[in-house]
Amino acid sequence: MQVAQLFDKKLLNKYNTSGPRYTSYPTALEFNNSFNEAGLVSAIESSDNRDLSLYVHIPFCHSLCYYCGCNKIVTRHRDKADIYLDYLAKEIAHQAPLFKEYQVKQIHWGGGTPSFLTKPQISQLVKLLKGHFQLAENVEMSIEIDPREIELDLAEHLYELGFNRMSIGVQDIDEKVQKAINRLQSTEFITEFTHHAKRVGFQSVNIDLIYGLPHQTLDTFARTLASVEDMAVDRISLFSYAHLPSRFAAQRKLKDEWLPDANEKLALMQLAIETLCQQGFDFIGMDHFAKPDDELAIAQKNGTLHRNFQGYTTQGDCDLLGFGVSSISAIGNCYSQNDKELQSYYKAVDEQGHAIDKGLTLNTDDAIRGTVIKSLMCNMYLDKRVIEQQFSINFDEYFAEELTSLTTFIDDNLVTNRDNEIVVHAKARLLIRNICMTFDAYMKQHLNQQRFSRVI
Repeated sequence: MQVAQLFDKKLLNKYNTSGPRYTSYPTALEFNNSFNEAGLVSAIESSDNRDLSLYVHIPFCHSLCYYCGCNKIVTRHRDKADIYLDYLAKEIAHQAPLFKEYQVKQIHWGGGTPSFLTKPQISQLVKLLKGHFQLAENVEMSIEIDPREIELDLAEHLYELGFNRMSIGVQDIDEKVQKAINRLQSTEFITEFTHHAKRVGFQSVNIDLIYGLPHQTLDTFARTLASVEDMAVDRISLFSYAHLPSRFAAQRKLKDEWLPDANEKLALMQLAIETLCQQGFDFIGMDHFAKPDDELAIAQKNGTLHRNFQGYTTQGDCDLLGFGVSSISAIGNCYSQNDKELQSYYKAVDEQGHAIDKGLTLNTDDAIRGTVIKSLMCNMYLDKRVIEQQFSINFDEYFAEELTSLTTFIDDNLVTNRDNEIVVHAKARLLIRNICMTFDAYMKQHLNQQRFSRVI
């Protein structure tokens, strides 16, 4: 792929609006409080799937990163995690019997900071999951790591428990940037830890990077990108910093004048994509990178890439069951989300065994549009005949209004609409969210609300 073709400044400025990242369709904004456990049970019974992905949310962090918009609880008291694990045990014991016919293909721990847990606490939680679910022999187990509060031997401990993938929050290596976002950390230790994890036996090590942070410049971010080569990782997630201080109080500590302007931020993104591709990574979807022999890269080449609440994945055909505060599940034709506040989560688990707070049962239109959006987000391509056969519709008739709305992208040579297919051109890769918004039936009611991050 010619990276330069992605950066037509006129087009990027034209389409740089706010929009969903489409880790689900409909998005979580459409979840409602009328959804309950009965809806989940019904979805399990009607689901064609018997493969399961487990997500466990660990909300605790040792310190507050000012850029963060995740659901987290900042504390230095590890004993709070003991209480949390007790409630996870209750929730898991309540939900697991509903999935006795399932086999777990994937487990992911996110947060917050899962590595906030002590080694005994990590072992306790793994034992809990293995005791309640049937795990596939080659189960993929991944965990998110904060490199500031760990020792090298954590890698051995995790590997011995069955973890084979990890994701490390790097974000930026520049000290001035790190001080501004309240995330001072050692690049040398991170590099040593990534190498150590691979020696121990981890199949895949991922790092997260963010562009658009306070005080980032092309020179400083170039040094961050250069450090990636030394880390010798397999995957990279490159995220745009979304500055929404009205929603996230900690972001108010970041002064507007510290942030790159729109043109500077675009230049940072371009530098990152060009540099990572030069380093030998394949550009996956709209914000991931993977070595050519990685499963993600192979899936993209084969047209089998998927997308869920954790982003791009090779395991998207699994039903997804979430545990813990704020976690989201996607089972059959429904989505559900647990209580977002810790005390409410505890109260709900005490009273009913689960903490489902809201959710949504998809109607047929949701399912059709979700399949269309997923195909475009993952493959930059849509076979109309597949949609027609799956849902017994005439694609062009069903989406007559949407296809008319695609005209602006067609006129800008970003999309080709043929009788049997829609092809997203390579230079439209960074605008795929805009293109998908065309097929989003809920988007009109959100157009004038700052509910989503900007596309660029």
